Amino acid sequence: MEIKDLQQFQFSMKNIDLNNVFSFILIFLFVQSGQAQFINQGDLKVTGSTVLSVYMNCDNKTTGNFVNDGELHLFGNYNNDGKVSYTDKSLGATFFTGDQEQMITGLQSPYFQNIVFNNLASLIPFQLKTTIRVGNNSDFKNGIINAVDYDGKMIFDEKASCLNVGNQSFVDGIVQKNGNNVFEFPVGNQLFYRPVIVAVSSSLKNTLTTQYFYQNSNTHYPHSQKEETILTINDTEYWKVTSENDNEKNVLTLTLNDKTTPLEFFNTAPETRLAIVRWDEVLQKWVNCKGESSDPALTENYEKLLTAPIDGYGIFTMAIVKEDNLNEKLVVYNAVSPNGDGINDSFHIKGIDQYPDNTVEIYNRWGVKVFDTKSYNESDNMFRGYSDGRATINRGEKLPTGTYFYILKYNNTKRVVEQSGYLYINNQ
Repeated sequence: MEIKDLQQFQFSMKNIDLNNVFSFILIFLFVQSGQAQFINQGDLKVTGSTVLSVYMNCDNKTTGNFVNDGELHLFGNYNNDGKVSYTDKSLGATFFTGDQEQMITGLQSPYFQNIVFNNLASLIPFQLKTTIRVGNNSDFKNGIINAVDYDGKMIFDEKASCLNVGNQSFVDGIVQKNGNNVFEFPVGNQLFYRPVIVAVSSSLKNTLTTQYFYQNSNTHYPHSQKEETILTINDTEYWKVTSENDNEKNVLTLTLNDKTTPLEFFNTAPETRLAIVRWDEVLQKWVNCKGESSDPALTENYEKLLTAPIDGYGIFTMAIVKEDNLNEKLVVYNAVSPNGDGINDSFHIKGIDQYPDNTVEIYNRWGVKVFDTKSYNESDNMFRGYSDGRATINRGEKLPTGTYFYILKYNNTKRVVEQSGYLYINNQ
């Protein structure tokens, strides 16, 4: 169809079910100053193997009910003032694949099952001026999503996940996660992907939001106001993490990248270490959340991970802190190879029997708890490379080979001492 000599052409669809069609392609050619539009004002359902490609601006009106159980390819701007959804049994996917910058707007939040961002028109081709919700998967192939300039937001449901996130594509702005699954928030700022990973330790449903800022937190949260153990606070970046349940204790992992994180944080001096720090609104100072650093997989977009349990929310970054003065009566053997040869078959903490009032927690590299016990000892209550704690995932299963970290707390009759470190499990 060719449209000529019109200032504006509107293609409206109402009460149409596109089902079991290999490809339904809308191509409109227009001239002069006119702007073609694809408008839905009623019930429109894309099902089966249908591919609906819209090569113009797409507008779902307030009366529109758009159900996508097939494939929807959008090459222009997208506006939703009505209802956009999918059925639970579908594999519906929406592709933003334009060759020009795309505005995503609307009075209502579209609900996508799967969404693919793939636009090479510019480094930041997506302008998100509304809230979009993802039920299953978001594939960040190409194009940064600019939500920060428009108060936009991207929401991921409990079972939602992300693929291919990196410097080439992420959300610059607020990301929300519903539910309690471990989740790597696909956040960044400017041209840098700087994720934060949260593992919810409670079985209660929760809502978490995060945002990354590539700027000095000292402007709003003075670095001079800090606990004594904190020596140097990261002055180039910070994250904001909020929770619907402020009293819930989760495990937070921040990421270090040599493009944004100060170089001194990669080579700390003796008797110092890296830690996560949080701005405490009540105390009006930075507090030491402690933590352990580890190396990520080679395929990931950051150089180090820094993980710690947290008991509050707000503004986070990393800092160089004083090393704890550890009790010399305890010796931690941080290698476990449970193969039955009698050597390192369990996680041995020599001297722990002197402090029966203790707890031991072990987490994997994503901050998911795999072991948790009280009154750890040197004989029958020990970690043997299995997820057999009282509040852990996949209880009774043999844990994969890799690096984990432990948190040991014990009462030495004078105070409660907290000690953490690395643990390597060889389960091959």
